[in-house]
Amino acid sequence: MDNKSNSELKRLDDAARAAWLYYVAKNTQDEIAQKLEVSRQSAQRLVALAVSEGLVKVRLEHPVSQCMELAQELKEKFSMLDCEVVPSDPASPNGSHGLAQCGAAILERYLKSEKPQILAFGTGRALKACIDELPAMQCQHHKLVSMLGNMMSDGAASAFDIVVSMANRVNAKHYPMPLPVIASSVQEKKMLHSLQPVKSILSLIEQADVTFVGVGQISENSPLLLDGFISGDELDVVVNDGAKGEIISWLYDGNGKLLKNETNKRVVSAPLTVNSAKPVYGIAAGENKAVAIHAALKGRLINSLITNEYTAKVLLNLA
Repeated sequence: MDNKSNSELKRLDDAARAAWLYYVAKNTQDEIAQKLEVSRQSAQRLVALAVSEGLVKVRLEHPVSQCMELAQELKEKFSMLDCEVVPSDPASPNGSHGLAQCGAAILERYLKSEKPQILAFGTGRALKACIDELPAMQCQHHKLVSMLGNMMSDGAASAFDIVVSMANRVNAKHYPMPLPVIASSVQEKKMLHSLQPVKSILSLIEQADVTFVGVGQISENSPLLLDGFISGDELDVVVNDGAKGEIISWLYDGNGKLLKNETNKRVVSAPLTVNSAKPVYGIAAGENKAVAIHAALKGRLINSLITNEYTAKVLLNLA
């Protein structure tokens, strides 16, 4: 591909974008033609070209050039260790198409290491989608550890627990945290953290080689509220406290500083490491998450990012 002319490279970019819309976003050829502003026959030829050039395998192997440029800009602006930007569907810029495939590819890279790895995980829909994209693997020499509890306030298991479902897929030793996400009191939190199994899990998290977390917005659609970890009244309180985002239930302000409020005092999750020397991947996209992602990057709560084109542009335009 290095010796191709600019026009040939541009056509491969178009073919890669068409293939992504077809194979990942599940668009019809008519929809692709409309979105790329070409004829249906041209859309069909572009998808066929992507296949003949070997751009399409299980995942799209050709990185769209604009995505690479956006990733580099973000990486430099926020001094990140890594940044991956996937294409956005023009008709659904807030969609999460492609994030799961990209996240799964990065996960595979660690899981295929012959050296034993400790992988730490938050929770959430985006991360769960990544796990669903993983192939079956044999990774008995690795350890998977959860950074937060997997229990709702009524004792029910979270639908988005990561570690157990991932361990079943890749056959790795795993360490779930069978605790509530937010304790009923500071005293209860101290008691839970004093348990020896919990101490062992927290120690493993400190040693993790890589961390993967979701980034939650603070709004009426906040995962904390939707998943039943806090009530509507509690959400109003944290909004008044200045919360702009949350990572594994830790609330932070617009500069990425953890709040010193009553809710954070009861969060049972592992402590967040600010400015970690090891990769901490945030996986998130969408206009409603942009402020939370931006703040997390500013505060160095995450130092690596998987997002989409639309969100990348919003992040670069935020002051």
